[in-house]
Amino acid sequence: MNAPAMIGTLFFDGDCGICTRARNFLLRLNRTGNLQTKPLQARGVAEQLGIPPSRLLESARWLDPSGAVYSGAEAANAALSAALGIRVPLIVYRFPGVRWIEDAIYHWVATHRDRLPGTTPYCQAHPDEC
Repeated sequence: MNAPAMIGTLFFDGDCGICTRARNFLLRLNRTGNLQTKPLQARGVAEQLGIPPSRLLESARWLDPSGAVYSGAEAANAALSAALGIRVPLIVYRFPGVRWIEDAIYHWVATHRDRLPGTTPYCQAHPDEC
């Protein structure tokens, strides 16, 4: 029996060039149509995710139809799973040790995102959505 497909929305920092680049990459991989994206700066996102506005930009977030919210590397793996139509990225993330490594890498990238090569930030290109 097949596991149900991953469906959900990736919330990303729309003012971040590397975050926008990662979002664009995931959308190019989105062969299922199950991946939606939305900038964290959009109206009502904090309420939608149930996260205080002061903590909203700490990391990318994933929201699935059940209301589950993932953050950071787990959110990225959920988005990749949805885009590819397989749960492997999220399953591998949950292997002992892998979570720690991916979380450490995610944290490093997140804290240095302003120094990493990106593209035009989403909110700069789509100000009406942010």
